[in-house]
Amino acid sequence: MLQKTRFLLLSILSGLLFSAGWFTPSTVLIFFAWVPLFFIEDFTSNSETIKKKKLKLIGAVYLSFFIWNICVTWWIYYASFGGAAMAIICNPIFMCVAFMVWYNLKQRINKPWAIWLLIPIWLGYEYGHTLWDLTWSWLIIGNAFAFNHNWVQWYEFTGTSGGSLWVLIVNILIYKLIKNKSYSIPSILKPVGALLIPIALSYIILSISITQRNSSGTNKTLVVQPNIDPYNDKFNSAPADQLRNLLFQIKGKLDSTVDFLVLPETFLTESFIEGRENESFSLHFLMDSIIKKYPNITIVTGATTYNIFSPNDTPSSTARKDGNSGDYYDVFNTGLQLNKEGISYYHKSKLVPGVERMPFPTLFKPLESLAIDLGGTMGSLGIQDERAVFFSHHKTIGIAPVICYESAYSDYVADYVENGANLIFIITNDGWWENTPGHKQHLAYSRLRAIETRREIARCANTGISCFVTPYGDIEQATTYWEPAVISKNMTPNDKQTLFVKFGDIISYSSSILAILLFIWSQILRFKKS
Repeated sequence: MLQKTRFLLLSILSGLLFSAGWFTPSTVLIFFAWVPLFFIEDFTSNSETIKKKKLKLIGAVYLSFFIWNICVTWWIYYASFGGAAMAIICNPIFMCVAFMVWYNLKQRINKPWAIWLLIPIWLGYEYGHTLWDLTWSWLIIGNAFAFNHNWVQWYEFTGTSGGSLWVLIVNILIYKLIKNKSYSIPSILKPVGALLIPIALSYIILSISITQRNSSGTNKTLVVQPNIDPYNDKFNSAPADQLRNLLFQIKGKLDSTVDFLVLPETFLTESFIEGRENESFSLHFLMDSIIKKYPNITIVTGATTYNIFSPNDTPSSTARKDGNSGDYYDVFNTGLQLNKEGISYYHKSKLVPGVERMPFPTLFKPLESLAIDLGGTMGSLGIQDERAVFFSHHKTIGIAPVICYESAYSDYVADYVENGANLIFIITNDGWWENTPGHKQHLAYSRLRAIETRREIARCANTGISCFVTPYGDIEQATTYWEPAVISKNMTPNDKQTLFVKFGDIISYSSSILAILLFIWSQILRFKKS
């Protein structure tokens, strides 16, 4: 009974410490979150009285990860019950798998240093979890520092995986300190130094770094937060009404000095076929009412667009068949750029599993109607392979059109910058989660993307929070949630690429390779033992 109580308390404590990382005043507690799990694992491994060790360990570990998931991401329920179930129930299972891979390897090696092998295995898991159709990057450990961004200015070298590495190292050192009960000054200095040195380095970077700027100067950017209820109004009212409201909202704020007008994800509610733009009332409206009047302006916005496959083309795995014409077509959550030279498209490609895309569409094609796009479209959305960069009409400024969920992926956003983006525009519609921590977490993650790339960000959210983010992660002119707003800033493009952009997520790449090798080694040890 005492053993069960101990496991339960340690498991709950671990889950609460992980969760605390996502709340600003208590982020530091994440440096202790693994410690209770290490003690559970150690007690389980060394006990001769516990029966069904693995099963009991899995139960304790799962409970901890479940608490972490539900405390931080419970708000998904407001957008999708299925999505919430996937994130809160299934995501801890994936975490447990990674933990148990490490546990099995540690048991087979049976050496004190084997605890350190959790680092590549966990980092490999985090990276792998960003690549497949059930991707969910929200709880990557390094994301916790979005709420204390001044601690991680060195993300420009490592990306978010550097934060995960940092947390794991400190947790292991603290665990070893407590377990060995060696509280000498040298022993204490190890975890303390591991914790404080990266923070000190971050503040040194803040004090001496000067981001290299593009000599072309600044670009005035106008961000519009229309604040249209996505559940009751956005997709039910006439597109013309919303466009007229836009003109009313920007009256007196839009003039010839504005270079970019940024509107949120799926702002244009009139869907249209790519290649048949002349048939779109909304595009004609923007051309006639804004671009003809201000020919040097560039509009970046979101829409739902269609691509019809010709009879000679092979339909994609997400293509649907028109019951009347028999044609196959794809539907996209699209970012588009509109200026006097024409239209450019980017199709959102990091889609929310089970919401915008049925996982493994080739395998589960008959079930894709169960996936519901949060823009009013049934079925899985299409994607594209490359990160498209929008270039202004004078071809000197590259814009990364990051759509909603994509801003939670560090190396994904870095690809835009590698392809020539000088500025980042995040367009999103966070009203699905109502006034919960969801939209605040999403906003905070944009700080990390700014630091990793050293790019200024204009964040345009339908219901808020809209803002500008400096290359050092500071939020400026943040709007109030669920209120119409218009903000503007002279944004400074940056041509310099950070080491993270140049070389990619080296920590994750190397950890993934090492994790695969460790898994193979574990299987070899297993067969040798048998």
